[in-house]
Amino acid sequence: MTETHEHRIKRLAMRSMRRGTKEMDILLMRFADAHLSQMTADELDLYDALLGENDQDLYLWISGQAIGPDVYAQLIKSIAETPAPTK
Repeated sequence: MTETHEHRIKRLAMRSMRRGTKEMDILLMRFADAHLSQMTADELDLYDALLGENDQDLYLWISGQAIGPDVYAQLIKSIAETPAPTK
């Protein structure tokens, strides 16, 4: 059975907020809320792969303390630049 686009977005949103660290929950959920629904299938593939990375590495990459793999460079930049929601 093939996963629908809607179901995939919901699954990736859930994976974004159920991380190992609170910091990554916040950063990735903010990005997911702002961007997942507009992403193409290829972009979702890349994001899905990124979610498979270790939280400690992801945090270093997104915070600019370390350089991540080139394949994720634009995605990492986009996550880092996603603003906090206004209330």
